[in-house]
Amino acid sequence: MTPNLSDLSHALLDAARKAGADSADALAVTGTSVSIEIRKCALEQAERSEGIEIGLRVFLGRRQACVSASDTSPATIQALAERAVAMAREAPEDPNAGLADPGQLARNWDLAALDLADPAPEPGASVLEASARAVEAAALETAGITQVEAAAAYSRRALHLAGTNGFSGGYGRTSTSLSAVAFTGQGTEMQRDYAGEGRVYASDMPGATEIGHLAAERTLARVGSVKPRTGTYPVVYDERVAASLVGHLLSAINGTSIARGSSWARDLLGKQVLPAGISLVEDPHRARIGSSRPFDGEGLATQRREIVADGVLTGWVLDLATGRKLGMPSTANASRGTGAPPSPSTTNLDLTQGALSRDDLIAQMGTGLLVTSMIGSTINPTTGDYSRGASGFWIENGQLAYPVHECTIAGNLKDMLLRIIPANDARQHLSTRVPSILIDGMTLAGA
Repeated sequence: MTPNLSDLSHALLDAARKAGADSADALAVTGTSVSIEIRKCALEQAERSEGIEIGLRVFLGRRQACVSASDTSPATIQALAERAVAMAREAPEDPNAGLADPGQLARNWDLAALDLADPAPEPGASVLEASARAVEAAALETAGITQVEAAAAYSRRALHLAGTNGFSGGYGRTSTSLSAVAFTGQGTEMQRDYAGEGRVYASDMPGATEIGHLAAERTLARVGSVKPRTGTYPVVYDERVAASLVGHLLSAINGTSIARGSSWARDLLGKQVLPAGISLVEDPHRARIGSSRPFDGEGLATQRREIVADGVLTGWVLDLATGRKLGMPSTANASRGTGAPPSPSTTNLDLTQGALSRDDLIAQMGTGLLVTSMIGSTINPTTGDYSRGASGFWIENGQLAYPVHECTIAGNLKDMLLRIIPANDARQHLSTRVPSILIDGMTLAGA
């Protein structure tokens, strides 16, 4: 029988007190996952895993230590607590370490409104295999596709967090995914691309045929790729990759980087970081979205906020420790696992969409590059200098001309983000909803 997660977390707290901890918090996590991989029309891999993990963080004054285990026996819990307290005695003092004050804690939340767990029973391996074979067959029925790698997966996870400050809460979530990588050509002429989808509810998933056909279509479109021109051109980041730009901004405003003084955005609070009229909103409470959560990794209530409002940066991404170091309140962005202290991270994000479609942006750019795939990156976290490998399509006179690969896009993030023009094609089911983005004046290194 699977132990009750609430009971486990509170047993860890009791053991921590008995071992001499001044305060503590405990996390118990259980999960099940099933995955199937199909390659060359044969079952390549079938995996199932299930397990439980427990984590304990203890404090002796401002000294802290974290320990974790996958054994939940009373003897292990006692030994874990004693080991954690012994470690904390040897740890250096951290003036910013400590639990949330009771008045900061989340007290009420509506899990039914978040709807994070599909009540449908776990699909068997045979069901997932059938889905993977269906997406493979859909891709292979497209002329020119020579091979497909398909995968289907399901997971169910639950957690419970408790602290000696009075917090106690938990929730569960599910995930179903289906994907395909399609191949065409041989040797140096081989091309590949992919399509994939994931949802909290299996019933919300698109059909396997749609996913397979899209993977095949994207792959065939890459046939005949060449290096593009070298020079300064406008670039459209396709919706598939545009979220990476927002990701670079989020890394720069993460409280850990700001507290260290090592971010290119360290002096930008209250200043323009995106064009006027564009906002970046975090909303942790979107229903049936995998990154939603009612409280953060320190028990604080999550809430909707504008990280960037009308182009102006309004705040950092903070947990308790980075907030204390900067003299600011936490933004309830703490994330944590069982074996380490919390650290800041975001949940669901929305970038303001524009009025134009991606095709409108392409027509507007005239001659330049449409990026559909990116590999590698050289991002200087201190200066914001940006360089990434890319492939996609060359645009001539506002029309797709031919596929391109093996090029590098370069610029400076601080300047790039101030020049973005968003399209209106963000996919609504994604946790991070960022549309295609046009940026003028990018440096391309190709042929």
